[in-house]
Amino acid sequence: MIEYILQNMWQVWAIVAVLCLIMELSSGDFFIICFSIGAVGAAIVAALFSDSITVQILCFVVISLAALLYVRPAAKKWLHKGEDKRVSNADALLGRTGRVTEAIKAGNSGYVQIDGDLWKAVSETDIPEGTSVRVIGRESTIITVETL
Repeated sequence: MIEYILQNMWQVWAIVAVLCLIMELSSGDFFIICFSIGAVGAAIVAALFSDSITVQILCFVVISLAALLYVRPAAKKWLHKGEDKRVSNADALLGRTGRVTEAIKAGNSGYVQIDGDLWKAVSETDIPEGTSVRVIGRESTIITVETL
């Protein structure tokens, strides 16, 4: 049995490559796929060039490191274009407009409705209920607004 495995190491490397691809599906950060690329390289070496386990492992390590250094950054850059520029969560509120649902007194807070969500809001001036406002800042979940 061991002799068969040693004579057909390309199959073992192919299984390692497939397992790494499956694990990559759960992470999605292009890290584990580099080991899959290395395993494919080692499978090719095992099938076509060398029966030496040492050469196969060396090939796996070198190709995996090369993939980590060159393929991963290129894949992340290409597949995650513009992702850093997108704002999310409360930062996406900056510049948005809403309507005051509970009057805001200077020094106290009130509430502003933006896209159906109520946000606790503060302002430097008094703002009566029903006034349209723009979000100019935020501190945690409390937004700072000004009248339009």
